[in-house]
Amino acid sequence: MYESISLFSGAMGLDLGLETAGINVNLCQDFDKSCYNTITKNNRNALLGDIRNITSEQILEASGLHRGKAFLINGGPPCQPFSTAGKRMGINDPRGSLFMDYVRMVNEIKPRFFCFENVKGLVSIAVDEGGKPGSVLEIILSEFQRIGYRVCFGVLDAVHYGVPQFRERLIIIGSRDNEDIFLPMPSNFQRHQEKEMKWNILGNAIKDLEDDESECTRFSEERLRYLRLVPEGGNWKDLPEELVKDAMGGAYNSGGGKVGFYRRLSYSQPSPTLVTSPVQKATMMCHPTKDRPLSVSEYARIQQFPDDWNLAGTISSKYKQIGNAVPIGLAMAIGKAIISTAENNSIINTKRTRGTSVHTKVNEAMEELRYGLK
Repeated sequence: MYESISLFSGAMGLDLGLETAGINVNLCQDFDKSCYNTITKNNRNALLGDIRNITSEQILEASGLHRGKAFLINGGPPCQPFSTAGKRMGINDPRGSLFMDYVRMVNEIKPRFFCFENVKGLVSIAVDEGGKPGSVLEIILSEFQRIGYRVCFGVLDAVHYGVPQFRERLIIIGSRDNEDIFLPMPSNFQRHQEKEMKWNILGNAIKDLEDDESECTRFSEERLRYLRLVPEGGNWKDLPEELVKDAMGGAYNSGGGKVGFYRRLSYSQPSPTLVTSPVQKATMMCHPTKDRPLSVSEYARIQQFPDDWNLAGTISSKYKQIGNAVPIGLAMAIGKAIISTAENNSIINTKRTRGTSVHTKVNEAMEELRYGLK
């Protein structure tokens, strides 16, 4: 049995996907009481506490595993930097953040693999290394390499893995034993002759929940006044010209596309990336046909949580837990790629090269995601 330890587990989106792939999650850990309650409410083994105050021995004891025996450690630490930490290397240095506690756990527990996920912004954040320009990503990779792990990485969009949502995440997979790790290959495409291999759309996920408003926040009447004028799939640009300036307020003269202002979703497209609240002015998530935000149940469907998954906490906490989660379809693809590496069955070795140009193009596209590892 493939057994894992989950850190910074949240609502367990990543974990549920890994379990679907065939990896058993022995232990979840989180600092947030609502997340902890969600985990235990679903009868999962959980450890509540700040990772900075937890030892690897405590993690191993709670998980029932021994050092070097875990198949996987997975999780996505919040990467808020601490400007006063360590040698004061700068506010963007991940060595002054919770990331280092993730590295500590991997180094001390020594799993065969790790899976690190985070926001794609880490790829482009710069850091000053004693007068030399560098990047947060370079530091993160060097820390994993320092503790002896071979790594592969890239920014993956969940829509390519059957998720009804555009959602890009930085994924780093590491191997303790120098195995031939790889990022999961896409399974869904914008254009394809087979219906089940095209991008999944919002209507497939939530259309049957139109009248379920049991847990749903609300827009203010002022915002509804404008949203009622926006068609399915539209946003502020679809408002009558004479109303736009009043509707946008201070954002009217700001730069950028502002696509999230007065945004009404479309059943016929994948959802935009879910945020932690659907009612924020710049990132509205208005239902395609109803004059309300997406409900908690609709949020959960878009992230592919099972309908019987029990979320704990207030409505705002539930939105936040779901909005921070890794979509289950993406997580399942990651788990399958790691298992395929472990079982050494990911490649068909052949001398033939004729007729493989399509697959070569897919491989080349995936290589473009491997920043610096082409």
